[in-house]
Amino acid sequence: MTTELDDLALLRRLLEIYDQKQIAGFLNEVTPDRWCRETVNRWLNGKATPSLSVPEHRALVELLPQPRKGKTEFDFIDLFAGIGGIRRGFEAAGGRCVFTSEWNEPAVRTYKANYHSDPATHTFNTDIRKVTLSEDESISEEMAYEHIRKTVPDHDVLLAGFPCQPFSIAGVSKKNALGRAHGFECKTQGTLFFDVARIIAAKRPAAFVLENVKNLKSHDKGRTFKVIAEALDELGYEVADSEVTGSDDPKIIDGSHFVPQHRERIVLVGFRRDLGVHNGFTLRDIKKLLPKKKPQLGEILDANVDDKYILTPKLWEYLHNYAIKHKAKGNGFGFGLVNESSVTRTLSARYYKDGSEILIDRGFNSKKPIADKTNMKNRPRRLTPRECARLMGYDSPSESTFKIPVSDTQAYKQFGNSVVVPVFSAVAKLMKPRLMEAIQKQRSSPSRG
Repeated sequence: MTTELDDLALLRRLLEIYDQKQIAGFLNEVTPDRWCRETVNRWLNGKATPSLSVPEHRALVELLPQPRKGKTEFDFIDLFAGIGGIRRGFEAAGGRCVFTSEWNEPAVRTYKANYHSDPATHTFNTDIRKVTLSEDESISEEMAYEHIRKTVPDHDVLLAGFPCQPFSIAGVSKKNALGRAHGFECKTQGTLFFDVARIIAAKRPAAFVLENVKNLKSHDKGRTFKVIAEALDELGYEVADSEVTGSDDPKIIDGSHFVPQHRERIVLVGFRRDLGVHNGFTLRDIKKLLPKKKPQLGEILDANVDDKYILTPKLWEYLHNYAIKHKAKGNGFGFGLVNESSVTRTLSARYYKDGSEILIDRGFNSKKPIADKTNMKNRPRRLTPRECARLMGYDSPSESTFKIPVSDTQAYKQFGNSVVVPVFSAVAKLMKPRLMEAIQKQRSSPSRG
């Protein structure tokens, strides 16, 4: 029999992931009709002192993610982590996450449901600005850097899927007057990239991977990307394929090479210039790591799906008529009806609203009116959250191991904001030989770190 303290500590840890109703449901699978939300709540608030049986305790322990097996070859930190898609790719290459930062509470729940966190080797942070002290202009640059050095563990790779924000020149002269040591401190202040750059400057990792939407290159007429590139250069890093532009830019990687979804993202891979491991590295070599056979959309779809995912007659009629109206105007707006052999449009964070960008065809006949009895019966459906997990590469086809502890609405937002996991597995695999060389150089010459 386990002790009350152990049980309560386990409960509190699980409540970082699941709510009281979900936990009661898990326990009732072991001992039916014993638990309800109120029982768990009373226990949590000290108004009741139930004890878990050994099978109940074991069932709750099994809800926690387990430590990864295998040898750890390098350490990384995961900033703007979302639900851990980039992390997943780098863990597959032998990496160990030592620090995570993510502020969105539902995303944190999903993250903690899927990734083990050992307090001895991993720190979880919410607001990155509390680490970099970027919101307090009275803090000197050196004081901020010292705080970062103490707060953020040493690491070999920094991973960040930071938001795309414009840079403003307002206040630059004032900050110059304050004697900023780094130019990027002036140019990027007030954006979340500034926080990433500060951590890079303070911790000097061997490499970084920054991910963003494809439009980062053209955002604010190209000024945003220009400032980022200049900042990374100033910090002493060589960004792979930095001079390449145009439609053949290898920094733009389409997830459709790995999963049946068009999803273009810009990936910036940088190596510390003084370590001399960057020469010849190019993301063009990703093509050597493409899967010999990528999954078909039909392989990730479930055979039996709850009717709640089928569009209502009213919504389907609205989307259909909306598409017709815009087609007549020469616009491309409309729904994306797909079948088992299709490559879908990009899954977006707004998918929960109407699912219009990816609708699974259930037998719609375009030659008949939408009001046709058979057409209305065969209305298309949304992807389920589980199918979204597969479409993003969190699960392999027919697999259901990635835990989704949140509502459908939150799950759609999280997958829509995330990355295609196999893309970053390939990026990590491509980087690894250079990374291991850099780590070896740092160990043999620690003064260079």
